[in-house]
Amino acid sequence: MVVNSGLLELSCAAIKDLQTETSSDQQGSCSVSLRYKLDKKSKYTLIAFTTSAVSRKELLRQGGDLVSSKTLKELELPIFDFLCTERNRSFSIHRGAITLFKAHFKELSQLKTQTGELLRTPLIVTGHSIGGSVASLFTLWLLDNIKRIQPPPKLPLCITFGSPIIGNQGLRQAILECSTWNSCFLHVAGNKDLFPKASISHNDTTQSAIEEYKAFEGMRLVDDCGCLESTQRQDSCEAQEIDYYVEMVNDLKSKVIIRGDSQRDPSHMHPLKAGIILQLQTIGVEMTTQRKVDNNNLISRLEEREKILMAERVQTMDPRKKLNQIKIKMAHLEWYNKICKAKGIGYYDCYKNDREVTRLKKFLTNYWKSFVEGVERKPQKEGAFIRGTWLYSGRNYRRMVEPLDIAEYYRDGDKRDYQTHGRSRHYILLEKWQEEDAEKLKSSPNNNWQKKKQNVAGILAEDSCFWAKVEDALISCKLLKSGTSSAVEKELAKENLDMFEQYALNQINTMRISDKESSFMKWWKTFQEIIETSQDSPLRDFMKNERYLQYEKGSTFLHNDSAFCDRGSLKDVDVRGKVVLCESRGFSGVVDKGQEVKNGGGAAMILMNPESFGNITATYLHVLPASAQAM
Repeated sequence: MVVNSGLLELSCAAIKDLQTETSSDQQGSCSVSLRYKLDKKSKYTLIAFTTSAVSRKELLRQGGDLVSSKTLKELELPIFDFLCTERNRSFSIHRGAITLFKAHFKELSQLKTQTGELLRTPLIVTGHSIGGSVASLFTLWLLDNIKRIQPPPKLPLCITFGSPIIGNQGLRQAILECSTWNSCFLHVAGNKDLFPKASISHNDTTQSAIEEYKAFEGMRLVDDCGCLESTQRQDSCEAQEIDYYVEMVNDLKSKVIIRGDSQRDPSHMHPLKAGIILQLQTIGVEMTTQRKVDNNNLISRLEEREKILMAERVQTMDPRKKLNQIKIKMAHLEWYNKICKAKGIGYYDCYKNDREVTRLKKFLTNYWKSFVEGVERKPQKEGAFIRGTWLYSGRNYRRMVEPLDIAEYYRDGDKRDYQTHGRSRHYILLEKWQEEDAEKLKSSPNNNWQKKKQNVAGILAEDSCFWAKVEDALISCKLLKSGTSSAVEKELAKENLDMFEQYALNQINTMRISDKESSFMKWWKTFQEIIETSQDSPLRDFMKNERYLQYEKGSTFLHNDSAFCDRGSLKDVDVRGKVVLCESRGFSGVVDKGQEVKNGGGAAMILMNPESFGNITATYLHVLPASAQAM
């Protein structure tokens, strides 16, 4: 399929043309010089890299020494820091390749800027020998830039011929962690070419060294028979020029055509069908006229099956589609929340005595744990984590599911201090990333903070650990009432209750605390029994005067913004018979927003998603006609 696609032939021709254009004085120069050419066609763009023959031999003589990522910082070339991950903190790059890259950094920066304008069409980056190694580094640099572009452009394809391995296992692991990146590289190396083996010790002829070499970034070893495997290192190696690979590609293409009969010339077929035919021939299936009908049926079935598998792989790999499924599961939890309210029991306390929703919670938790682990593994620049779509969904997940984990933690009655001893790392990281994103919104010169401050407040104000603090406050009350508690324990319990009282005052507008059987109300009843009647505070005034009943009816204590269509926010707004625009953020879920619009007599609702959330919206079980639109 690779040979039949014509990509190898196209890349070889571009490199050969570039080398032909190199002047004779540059060919004879002993300096390590790099040449490149950008060729824009109607259907694709191709960038070719090469060096002079003398330069290639000089770099071959220097060997395959590596430069660590720490040294790159000292050389003031930290542009590949994004390859460092939480689990893979260092890597090394081929010294010759990075030396050449640094020497031409200014020109390569200009080329990168120029290339960014051409990414809407397929981009092929190719190179020979050490020029191919520079092509690989340049492609990695492009990939880091591409992940920030919305909508995502087409990924580049890097094809090299006879290039040394550009790095160590740490670099390879960083590339493998980003599944789409690994498929962007195809390295072709001939058994008789010494250049690609320059990074393997001349004294190391072990099979493990060869296997590691072959496995790196889609490396393919090609022998004279056209096989894509090599079981041992050839001793009769010498540095090969691009003509060696031009001849090899032409030879491989002729073998492909010869192996098929005139009616099955793969060069005139779809690459998938051609690949299936060649694989069948390889395992000995007879392609005779007598078996033509049977073979055609077999090929058609295999082709159809492969197309289905490819479609499934694409759907599995598309994180946005997976996120859509998660949003649907979250909608089920929102309905569970509504059922709990109908029973007169808070969401948190309802789950404490209900194990039926455990399976749904487990599904969501497994997804987000895996997602957070994947984000940690992927190459990242410091402070760059996940886009707004996932941040917003992660916040909703944390708000809905972590209280259920807290309920499980305290269910047995012998545990305390969930945040220190029981909180999962993925909750901590999701909260950390959301807070950092909120700070970016606040400090970014490209954003109007006054316009977005309510959204940021929505992220930071709602604490998914609220009920853990309530449970610990209940424990503190028990310690104060207990006759067996020491004086020190009672003093610490009193301090904890004072801190919780202030905390609860700040959080009271975002949580459903006034259900008669909620843990918060149980805490308040116990707390009233042990506090001094002379003491007073805003929270005690709020509770004693039953202002929480007004809160239940829709009168919020600290915040009232109809733009978010939160519970009670449309009480004094005339929306009867109207289509109501509601911002997606805020304190309520999207189904609850629709309920608020319906309660006010609204005819329909349009959810407004900020641009950072993207255009992916799940299908929710709305209570009235509803749609979504990016702002």
